[in-house]
Amino acid sequence: MSELKIINNATCTFCGCVCDDIQLHSDGNRIHKAVKACVLGKAWFLNHTGDKKYPDAIVDGKETSVEEAIQVSADLLYDADMPLVYGMSNTTCEAQKECVALADQLCGLLDSHTSL
Repeated sequence: MSELKIINNATCTFCGCVCDDIQLHSDGNRIHKAVKACVLGKAWFLNHTGDKKYPDAIVDGKETSVEEAIQVSADLLYDADMPLVYGMSNTTCEAQKECVALADQLCGLLDSHTSL
């Protein structure tokens, strides 16, 4: 294992607490330690890698181009009566802002994982 780089004041976006005082120890590909993170945050950080494990886009269980996936998504959203924008616990604040705007534009519903 190569020398670990320490990243101070990392932000965990796993839950709504958005802790921003996490210290991460990384070899550049994988996080090996998450100091000050709770059990959920540690599991979240330690299970993410820089490895590409999945294709960029999948439609109906088959790998496809990103452009085709965007078109299929747009068609589904356009045809939907009241789409649900759900989740967002593993996304950045900027991405969450875009999800809220999308739900608003589509006259859809917005919900987070905390409703469980």
